[in-house]
Amino acid sequence: MVVETIETGTAHWYVIQCKGSESFRAAEHLVNQGYEVFHPVLDVKRKRQGKLATVTEPLFPYYLFIRLDQVVSNWRPIRSTRGVLRLLTFGNTPIAVPDALVETLRAQPHRQEGSHSYFTAGEKVTITDGPFKDLEAIFTRSKGEERAIVLLNVLQRPQHVELSVESLEKR
Repeated sequence: MVVETIETGTAHWYVIQCKGSESFRAAEHLVNQGYEVFHPVLDVKRKRQGKLATVTEPLFPYYLFIRLDQVVSNWRPIRSTRGVLRLLTFGNTPIAVPDALVETLRAQPHRQEGSHSYFTAGEKVTITDGPFKDLEAIFTRSKGEERAIVLLNVLQRPQHVELSVESLEKR
């Protein structure tokens, strides 16, 4: 871990640890209080109630970045903000994160939809619907948002079959 020396009178990025599953709430409340907050997120595909849905999740669960000045910023309200657990410290000194690290994270396209497929090539899946129900297959690739190509053993021969992504389940 890199600990940056802190200059008085200049703002630095610090890390806030959030309560479980409350990083979005903490970020919202901190922004409402006038703080500059960076909460990197990504859109991932998850199966919810049998359907594939895109869900926004934090890149770093339980953590977000806040820009503060040791002299000018009021640090007291941070501790009592909903969703905030604590400011990360080394002893009693808050840990400054290098600006270059945060700028690099900001430059990354974390919110690219569809960039994180629910299934990965070579993964074993079970077919949950249709004529091949309860058969095992191997996921080979996605075909658009809602279709998938799987390798299925039919009559002792591997066959590529196109199915709905909703009819597949991870093993």
